[in-house]
Amino acid sequence: MMRGSPAKFMAEGEPGPWVSSKSLVDVVPDQVSSPPRGWNSYDSFSWTISEEEFLQNAQIISERLLSSGYEYVVVDYLWYRRKVEGANADSQGFDVIDEWGGWSLTQIGGLPLEGEAFEEGRKKWTAQDIGITERPCSWMQHGFMSVNSTLGAGQAFLKSLHTQYAEWGVDLVKHDCVFGGVDLDMNEITVVSDVRCIPSLSLSLQYFAWWNYFTWCCLNLLDQVLKQHPIVYSLSPGTGATPAMAKDVSGLANMYRITGDDWDSWGDVASHFDVSRDFASANLIGANGLNGKSWPDLDMLPIGWLTDPASNDGPHRYTNLNPEELRTQVTLWSMAKSPLMYGGDARKLDEQTYNLLTNPTILEINSFSSNNMEACFPYITPAYSGTRSWIATGRNGEVYLALFNLSPDDTYITANIPDIARALPGKNLEGASCNCTEAWSNAFVGITNVSVSAPLESHNCVLLVMKCVV
Repeated sequence: MMRGSPAKFMAEGEPGPWVSSKSLVDVVPDQVSSPPRGWNSYDSFSWTISEEEFLQNAQIISERLLSSGYEYVVVDYLWYRRKVEGANADSQGFDVIDEWGGWSLTQIGGLPLEGEAFEEGRKKWTAQDIGITERPCSWMQHGFMSVNSTLGAGQAFLKSLHTQYAEWGVDLVKHDCVFGGVDLDMNEITVVSDVRCIPSLSLSLQYFAWWNYFTWCCLNLLDQVLKQHPIVYSLSPGTGATPAMAKDVSGLANMYRITGDDWDSWGDVASHFDVSRDFASANLIGANGLNGKSWPDLDMLPIGWLTDPASNDGPHRYTNLNPEELRTQVTLWSMAKSPLMYGGDARKLDEQTYNLLTNPTILEINSFSSNNMEACFPYITPAYSGTRSWIATGRNGEVYLALFNLSPDDTYITANIPDIARALPGKNLEGASCNCTEAWSNAFVGITNVSVSAPLESHNCVLLVMKCVV
């Protein structure tokens, strides 16, 4: 079905498996040395995506965006719910299970709702015993609830799910309602993060009452599966997330949302500047993560053909962001090294959206830049509100400078080379002559040893690539 190396598959929710590319590719690349990229169904389909629609999008991502690093295709919110008359995001009785696993009326994640399931001491546990009914997900009160991960049975439930995902070859698991604000659950995050610790896997196998030899064989098989097919672990949502909170989880995951849902309004875009600044200042970009690195996640990119929040309809409209606002959003996401997850319907991937997603400088910065931070006043940003600037260094010695105009009025921004040097104390720019180009227009700006300037329309940005020689 896929051309070249296949896109990777993932599902969101509790539980959340989908199909994987395991049968289509033998070589698994390093998945966490740079921010993950891919496609997510939520902004375009809400909960309503069908298997056919998903596969159509996956095919296009594989054909057109995989070569630019967009390797994950994410089935988001309520992927296990049938789209039939009477079903909606808050309905009950419309969920299904197939050979890939998921919800069932008789069994959940290896634990039956009734009957013997997991024995601990003299107590025999069922799935009904491990749900914390008084602690539902804050934004999905009738859909998700916490698992009591302090119980052996709760740990067995979680580990059985995620061990099964590894066996199936799932590439990325997005874990909802455990991070940010009132939903933070360090116990559950830790249990899931530890699922790749082979000694702990025996707990999830005990309730099958298999012989020790068979258990030993299974554990060794799972050991090989887990080593050969690592899973990216993503936390969500992120409402109320703080750098202090993130420092507790960054080592347990590979990406974690640091905002609520981002939609296609200028207010949503502008609100990400402060939070991305704060997480960069806390040195959380590319910090040590689960089996690699971890990345603060600014949420999907609501660009292209979309649906509406909490909608029962699929994609039916174009993004509300204008071209200047789209460039600003993608530039900030890249400079902050957020995962890049395209949210539009890929079947209507237009030239503007394609160019936004595949700009080579944007992708280079997102994957390989370092020292990423907001260059705060007084060094670069002029002394009035509405302007922001970010700075980073490239792997070949480049300096990347992004200048943003968040105000409703046009403006003019000037950055002095000595001030840029002060923002990058490890970079020797004193007396340097800098060759400057603009990444979005690919225009040559000039050679200067004094300053760079840019006129900026409202909500627009420029992204300068500076190659400086002393």
